[in-house]
Amino acid sequence: MKIISWNVNGIRAVAKKWFREFVAEYNPDILCIQETKAFEDQFLKDVWELDWYDYIWHSGERAGYAGTAIFYKKHLSAEKTKNNFWEIEHFHNDGRMTEVDFWDFVILNGYFPNGWTRANGQEMLTYKLDFYKHLTSYCNALKKSGREVIITWDFNIVHTRIDIARPDANENTIWFLPIERETIWNFFAEWYTDVWRHKNPWVVDTYSWWSYRAGARPRNVGWRIDYFAVTDGILERVTDVQYLCDVMWSDHCPVMMEI
Repeated sequence: MKIISWNVNGIRAVAKKWFREFVAEYNPDILCIQETKAFEDQFLKDVWELDWYDYIWHSGERAGYAGTAIFYKKHLSAEKTKNNFWEIEHFHNDGRMTEVDFWDFVILNGYFPNGWTRANGQEMLTYKLDFYKHLTSYCNALKKSGREVIITWDFNIVHTRIDIARPDANENTIWFLPIERETIWNFFAEWYTDVWRHKNPWVVDTYSWWSYRAGARPRNVGWRIDYFAVTDGILERVTDVQYLCDVMWSDHCPVMMEI
């Protein structure tokens, strides 16, 4: 089974450039999308033509902001679910999480708050850390109930110093703050493993996000902020995981895992 996760930074903006061609080339069984930045009716009108996939869509209330979706082949035995995490209104309203139960595992697809202070001066790091706290509680409850879990997110947090091209220069930067890194370490210390780093413990210069500024992507000045995190029962089934760094059309690249 091939699972691909991608923050597309606006599905309508890139649909004509990549959507059908990308899906045809890589043929994922499950495709998880973050930052759709579209309501479901907009997607159906402008994008949807993949009759062999079903999907679950979670859009935010604000137009052109956040949103997540999971596409999966119709032959897969699956149950669309909503969960108590969604009922936390200030998280639900941004469309930050989608979930599908495939019976032998649950897949969660999400988009972390970025934590940057908004243009109106509203501080968002506290909101981000609160999101993390509730996410951890929800994911751990799934594991304690006996479920195997796959989590794929734009975490908007760098895991270790070798996951960022300029660690010293960004010690006091959102996405790499000590408190943010601590939250991710605590998360992985519970029930979950960062699959790519587990398989590639010392590999450097592999990233998933590059700024549009100053030619960061051609120079590979990047940040690895998009992960697959899994429970042990899934980890032992992983046959491959890789970042598709040559796939463009977003400031993030896709992550692909096969089990």
